[in-house]
Amino acid sequence: MISKHVNRRIVLRSSAAAAAWLAAAPAIIGRAQAATMKMRCSSSLPNDPKYANGRVYYANLIKSLKANGLGEQIEVTFFPDNQLGQEIDVINSVKLGVIDLMVSGSSISANLVPLVGTFDLGYLFTSYQQQTKAFDAGAAKPIEDALLKGGSIHIIAWAYNFGARSVLAKKPVKTPEDLAGLKIRTLPNPIITECLRLMGAAATPLAFGEIYTALQAGVLDGLEHDPPTILASKFYETAKHYALTQHIFSPLAVYFSDTTFNRMAPKLRDGFLDAAKQAATDTRAHGLAVEKEALATLVEKGVTVVECDKEAFRKRVLPQTDNFIKARPEAKAVVDLIRATQA
Repeated sequence: MISKHVNRRIVLRSSAAAAAWLAAAPAIIGRAQAATMKMRCSSSLPNDPKYANGRVYYANLIKSLKANGLGEQIEVTFFPDNQLGQEIDVINSVKLGVIDLMVSGSSISANLVPLVGTFDLGYLFTSYQQQTKAFDAGAAKPIEDALLKGGSIHIIAWAYNFGARSVLAKKPVKTPEDLAGLKIRTLPNPIITECLRLMGAAATPLAFGEIYTALQAGVLDGLEHDPPTILASKFYETAKHYALTQHIFSPLAVYFSDTTFNRMAPKLRDGFLDAAKQAATDTRAHGLAVEKEALATLVEKGVTVVECDKEAFRKRVLPQTDNFIKARPEAKAVVDLIRATQA
């Protein structure tokens, strides 16, 4: 049996505890509201900290988040090497809000909003430096707006793929005639596929994760990509001739789900977007530095770099842009601004 005296002490202690909890409640609730926000970031490339653009961008993003004081408020987990699926599936997951972030070329989102394919037109850009100037002048804004409206995806930053796209093949390619009949892998993107077809190749769309085995099996005669990606993915083990066609300077996009965008508190979102843009700037600088280094390393690994007749390829591809503008007149202002921009 518990005495009345004891019961009274319990009631008093309970009342004191309740009062203390009520006093602390705002802080407890505040901590709950400030719980770490978790995001998932996808890349198709390997987990290479030097030559894979997705991993490099991720490292720069984490660094920028910490610099902005958001290291404990936002936790980004990185999934390289198609761990969350092939790119076409991932971009749709970003659209649906299942995946928060994706680092990939602009090309993949053209499957959702064809206007994005403007940036994949052959020989449209002359360098990445020229691309940055054109984007700063407003060339990217109509594309960003179209993707948000048509795909529920923000492009929150632009970086560089680590070099222009050129052709790696199992035989030397110097002219369009040399490329004739060769099965060259392209992104599953009609603009890039058409570019390679006009250059003379038997353009073959294929998911990134299937390239290596297709080269091994003879299903492909080559592919088109930048030097660091070829090095990081070890495609040089199956094809030894790299023709510097430099037909596309594909921008690297940081895709962000509109669903995630809208569920972030404004202050937290502003800090995150600022960090994301700074990470893109740092990644651009890194990309320019490692392109030449990767090319030299490919030579060391037995790849022959072929100086090709770039002008002959460019002339073959020129009609692509005119035809694209006829089909999508809204692209004309973007193309005109890019062409008017000097490096």
